Amino acid sequence: MKQSTPFSRRSTSARRSLAGFGRANGEAANGATLGASTGNDVLEVQKPMAPSGPAPEPKPADAVPNSPQNIDDLSDLIESKIGKHITPEEVRMSSRADLALAVEDYVRQIAGETGIEITDAEVRDLATYLLNDLIERAGGIEDPLSSLTPPKSASTDTVLHAKEVVQPLLMEHIDPQAASELPRSELAEQVGDVVGELLVQEKINLNLKEQRDLVTLLLNDMLGLGPLEPLLADDAISDIMVNGPNQVYVERGGKLDLTDVTFRDNRHLLNIAQRIVTAVGRRVDETSPICDARLADGSRVNVIIPPLAIDGASISIRKFAKQKITLEKMLDFGSMSPNVAQVLKIAGACRLNILISGGTGSGKTTMLNAVSRLIDRGERVVTIEDAAELQMQQPHVVRLETRPANLEGKGEITMRDLVKNALRMRPDRIILGEIRGGEAIDMLQAMNTGHDGSMGTIHANRPREALTRLENMVNMAGLNLPTKAIREQIAAALDLIIQVSRMRDGGRRTVYVTEVVGMEGDVITTQDLFRFEWKGQDESGKLIGDWVSSGVRPHFMARAEYFGLGRALMQAMG
Repeated sequence: MKQSTPFSRRSTSARRSLAGFGRANGEAANGATLGASTGNDVLEVQKPMAPSGPAPEPKPADAVPNSPQNIDDLSDLIESKIGKHITPEEVRMSSRADLALAVEDYVRQIAGETGIEITDAEVRDLATYLLNDLIERAGGIEDPLSSLTPPKSASTDTVLHAKEVVQPLLMEHIDPQAASELPRSELAEQVGDVVGELLVQEKINLNLKEQRDLVTLLLNDMLGLGPLEPLLADDAISDIMVNGPNQVYVERGGKLDLTDVTFRDNRHLLNIAQRIVTAVGRRVDETSPICDARLADGSRVNVIIPPLAIDGASISIRKFAKQKITLEKMLDFGSMSPNVAQVLKIAGACRLNILISGGTGSGKTTMLNAVSRLIDRGERVVTIEDAAELQMQQPHVVRLETRPANLEGKGEITMRDLVKNALRMRPDRIILGEIRGGEAIDMLQAMNTGHDGSMGTIHANRPREALTRLENMVNMAGLNLPTKAIREQIAAALDLIIQVSRMRDGGRRTVYVTEVVGMEGDVITTQDLFRFEWKGQDESGKLIGDWVSSGVRPHFMARAEYFGLGRALMQAMG
């Protein structure tokens, strides 16, 4: 076994192939010259020798021929010179990330030589413009996918290598049953002692930080979800998407990013998937390759494995928000206007039947959690979900969850079964995590028989589409009801549709608040109380718009007046 030493790790970190560009150990080497490719490096960096005497005084701007006086002049100067320092061949053979670093360094170098003061934001903007121009002139980058894969540090590679060696040896020294019963802190201490001995035995040199990282990785594999544990601990991540053992994406701020997290192989990934579903009494195997489950913290999980998932098991995790989302916080996030928030508060207080509509990842469940906080703490609430994830704040809540069929194909409990049973449980309100099938007719009947103030979510892109989908789901119950009868039931049961959307800047916004008014002939009539009108975007790329009130008198005004909220409703409507 090849011995790994601290010296070899430092030298590897300092000499990054494909990317030198004057950066060693994470520091920018301003003034580095880019030479021709030699050896295994695409670009060889030559640093000037440090002068033995005192540092020379910086040249004044007038000492440079045709000295630029502003950012535009600086841009023209760099654009005329950069092609000689970074050749088209170097551009084609390097990743976009490394090129960006080189261009930023060059911009700072020229700015320093010419005496132009330039901020970091101006450096990035100018570098982006110059980078796109360089790539266009070079005819593109040879391997554009290389820029999508975050580089692993030498230290990370060393720890992963040590884990591969130590893990099988560790499993010979411990009793898994006894280990599972110990608190994590105590187990970590004992595992640390054994790992230290094994590292000496195998002649693997790790510093203290690397040893702690190694113990953490081993504990995550033994007790947690392995490579996914750091992602689950990151509060900035809202979704985790595993596409096979070698590709894991996360969502941060509404944008998808590829991580450097990987699994050892397909078997390792499948073991993690099995650990997730068995914790909630479910199974995933070739006979039942799709499963909905949840983590201990309430995060929602979907697992699909081969043969349905061709490239290896796929795990999709919608993380449980530790911070409780309220309408006030959504207002701070810019998800709605104060008037929209006020109308939704009044709708909740007036016990309206509310349907929350939106696409995948648009924030339907978040909105449902926020609106449900308005339910009176004295009411009995029954929630029905495929995988329990609602965060109800009331003390009197009964949470129901569906159950898949067993190996013999028996014992399945559907959402429709649970809705029927909920009607016998004396609920004040029934909340469906998601309406997706024949349970729609039972939900509508519940709303029409005294369980007002009930709520649910549905996948649809507009309020009118939500009504159409609801009608189609009623037909899925197989009752063969006339179309007009179904629409009359919907019109009588539903009061309000809240349409949420995830927009291109990653933000979730309430785009429609639509009221269900009644029937005209065979058509369900609605009226928009508010709609979001997009105006443009700011310098950071965030969309700008206004929530425009229709100014109409809400159909539920009489109900608001009954609850003493009529004046507040009219003020919110403007």
